[in-house]
Amino acid sequence: MHETYMRMALQQAEAARAENEVPVGAVIIQDERVVAAAYNQREQLHDPTAHAEMIAITQAAESLGGWRLEQCRLYVTLEPCPMCAGAILQARIPFIVYGATDPKAGAVDSLFQLLRDTRLNHRAEVIAGVLAQPCGEILTAFFAEQRRMGKK
Repeated sequence: MHETYMRMALQQAEAARAENEVPVGAVIIQDERVVAAAYNQREQLHDPTAHAEMIAITQAAESLGGWRLEQCRLYVTLEPCPMCAGAILQARIPFIVYGATDPKAGAVDSLFQLLRDTRLNHRAEVIAGVLAQPCGEILTAFFAEQRRMGKK
């Protein structure tokens, strides 16, 4: 089941890559139904907050008619950063599945453990490493191409 939804998130990451965005994708599920699907759009929207998770959370809240996403699961191809982990907590998403770890900005396991921090009001259950290899490979290939092209 988790691999099926992570493959959907990978399709979103591919869409980001096709638009020359950092290839991260996210889907949000409620009752085995996709309520949001998004990918990074920082370049396109000129918005530093336009991460896949942030856009998906906004879509899900709109789709479900409320900001509390307590019955949802988030699937994302890359370990969420501090901003996205904070949004996950604020949205009350109780279950997160991610693919590749992010040793430079990960706020779920790598640098911080925000989603499990008992000092906060809310926590989330986490499953890490689902389809980690393809989730990591798309990022590695994207950044290698960016370096070849001399881009930041």
